[in-house]
Formats: sequence, C-alpha cells, structure tokens
Amino acid sequence: MDKMMYLAAQYLAAAGKSFVEHRPDDSHTNLSLSTEHKSLVTRELGENGDRLLLSYEHFSLKWISRDGIEITHLHNTRHAENVKWLNEVSQQRIGKSYVFDLHYDLGYDLHEEFKFELENKEELKDLYQRRVMANNVLTSFLSRHSLSSEIRIWPHHFDTGAFVTDVGIQKLSIGLGMAIPDSMSEHYYFYLSGYNGRDGIDTSSFEQLTRGSWKNEGFKGAILPIAEMKEKDAVQFLDEAMKAYIN
Repeated sequence: MDKMMYLAAQYLAAAGKSFVEHRPDDSHTNLSLSTEHKSLVTRELGENGDRLLLSYEHFSLKWISRDGIEITHLHNTRHAENVKWLNEVSQQRIGKSYVFDLHYDLGYDLHEEFKFELENKEELKDLYQRRVMANNVLTSFLSRHSLSSEIRIWPHHFDTGAFVTDVGIQKLSIGLGMAIPDSMSEHYYFYLSGYNGRDGIDTSSFEQLTRGSWKNEGFKGAILPIAEMKEKDAVQFLDEAMKAYIN
C-alpha cells in the first residue's frame, strides 16, 4: 500500500501544479493531512474552496468544494481513467483543464494501463496512523520551541516535513519530519538536520544521541526509525538533536 498511496498522491501534486500559483520552492504541489477526512489534501484549487483529497479510509479520490463532493474509488481503476475523471471534474468545477505532468522522476512506470488496487485495508490504516503520529510529533516539537512552520507532505519524497529559519543565536535553518523507508532506513523514520544557508552542517563531532543516530554522508543530520516508538520518544529525539546544533 506504500506504493499505491505514493502513486495516488501524485494526482494531488499534479492538481497543485495545474491550478495553484507556482512557488519557487515547489510548495504549491505539497499536501496537508486532514484528520477530519482521514485524507491527504491539496491547497485550494479554486475560488469556491475546491480541493482534491486522497482518502486513507476509503482509498478514493475526492474533489470537494462548497457546492458538494465528487468521488471516484481507486480500487481496480487505471491511471488513464483517473486522469480523465480529474479533467472532467476540474472542467466542471473550476473551468480549467487538469494536466498530469510531473517534473520529477517517480521511480515507477505510471503508464496509462497501470491499475490501482486496495491490497490491504489494515496496512492502509497503519499508514494513516503514521501520518497522524508525524503531525502530532512535529506540532508538539514546534510548540515546545515556539517555532512556526507549515507541516506538509512533499509528494516527490513523500515525507511529512517542517522547515524553520533563524533558529538560535547562529540563525540556522532546521529541517525535520518523518520519511518513508529509503537507503538510510528500512523503516519509516524521523529526521532532523541543520543548515547554514543551503549547506548541511557537519555532524561528525556531535555527541551520540540517546535515541537514533547521526548521519554525515549525503544527508547530514539525525535519524530515528519509528518501529515500536511512542510520540513522546520522537519528540525527545528531535529535542536532543536540535540542541546539538544550537548549544
């Protein structure tokens, strides 16, 4: 279900690219998590509160506005069908064409005949709970440190992330969030990294963390796999990692 949700989320990213004013950091394509709808959600796509949602609960796409909701279920649908439906709904709702044209490599061949399948409902519930956990942890961390940032899901790497600038007397930038399994961890993991401008800060001299570990090649920062971990453990990990940068 990881792959299915990642690929389905690209419909939302393409909606952002099609209908939201472009931003240099690509944030017009990123998403939020709605616990009300148990869904990933785009930014507003039109003047009538239009948004496109990807439901974890029903494995469906939903186009919502103040005028109502249009729904298509993803199970057993093909990519070409979904793009056609999205274009029809966008033309009806906001009078604009939906274009599925991503500007990054997905790592998968999302061809016209690719079929979406709901393979495991329980796994889908687990994936949703991980996103809820990430939102809760980042919200708690930002509040504890009086920091301000949007918490967004970035569709290319599919991480839930936040980014803050002017942290501490050094005026560092801090990126943090929850990432999906990749070359650094076979599990979902929390991360925090510090930057001077655009340059990642060397972590080789930092003291060992109580939880998690420091990385210093490619990605420079701290990671903590989330297997069997509680929210408070993740917050403490982020607290400790940030102190290493600002103390």
